[in-house]
Amino acid sequence: MTMTRMVTLALVVSVGLAAGACHRDGGKAKTLRIAIQPAPLYGPIFVAKQQGWIEQELGPKGVSVTWTSFPSGPPENESFAAGEQDVGVMGDSPAIIARSAGQQTRVVGMSATGPSMLAVVVPTASKIASPADLKGKKVAVVKGSYAHHLLALVLEGAHLGFGDVELVNLSHADIGTALQKGEIDAGAVWEPLLTKLVSDGTARVLQDGTGIKKGALVIIARQPFAEKNPELVQAVLRAYQRGNVYIRQHPAEAAELVSREVHLEAARLQKILERADFDPVLHGDDVEELKKSESFMHGVGITKTAVDIDAFIDRQYALAAGVR
Repeated sequence: MTMTRMVTLALVVSVGLAAGACHRDGGKAKTLRIAIQPAPLYGPIFVAKQQGWIEQELGPKGVSVTWTSFPSGPPENESFAAGEQDVGVMGDSPAIIARSAGQQTRVVGMSATGPSMLAVVVPTASKIASPADLKGKKVAVVKGSYAHHLLALVLEGAHLGFGDVELVNLSHADIGTALQKGEIDAGAVWEPLLTKLVSDGTARVLQDGTGIKKGALVIIARQPFAEKNPELVQAVLRAYQRGNVYIRQHPAEAAELVSREVHLEAARLQKILERADFDPVLHGDDVEELKKSESFMHGVGITKTAVDIDAFIDRQYALAAGVR
């Protein structure tokens, strides 16, 4: 995330806290606003959305549900900061960045972990054979995404740093386009773009997160909203766990449902889903992964204020929902 975007987020946070949030958090909400991203690692929420589970639970209580899709974490953060979302899914890094900027959010569960779901890729015909070969090359990333941290770890393993490459900040979709056009030498991407680039012959994996980054994604909620409407947060967590079970027990059917949201054919998607752990419970190693991400973000100056991960996590909603 660029400094300009960080400043923008901080300003939106202050405006959202002062304006948009006040009329939402004064009493019980009649609408639950859920933020999503079209990526396979949010599979259970897409199963729940397609099956209408959250609407079925909350409809009789007079609560409607709205869904908003975002291409990545940074624009989703801005919508949260403006008070336009209540619960959402995103990578660990953007969640931490927003918290550092003053956003009143809490991590209430895990979306998934999947080390092979994010990777540094290079054009298929590239002569780059190892991360060490990235030195002096043009490498694209969505700054502030969880793939940004992966890139740092891949470079570190080759005794390189961001100063050793020409770092380019692009949107996720633009990274794929730039690779196809030969405008960059490498890019840090995640699913479903990762599979699309490899399958169509555009790129090959140089190194994924296996052994160095779990690829943690989280479920977040705006704290003032959650405190006033705990039952709505619990409904989302129950639906997520139900989607997790459904994916394990009915992989083919689940892939069909998720494919409608991520625009990837079901057969290919099923193989991706099998590589992910969709357990929404926050385990000890998940917390450690979040702490590593926070340390990276703060260490390279992406965040200016350190985030206390233990305080950022709130397990009470999952426990009350029976997700444990």
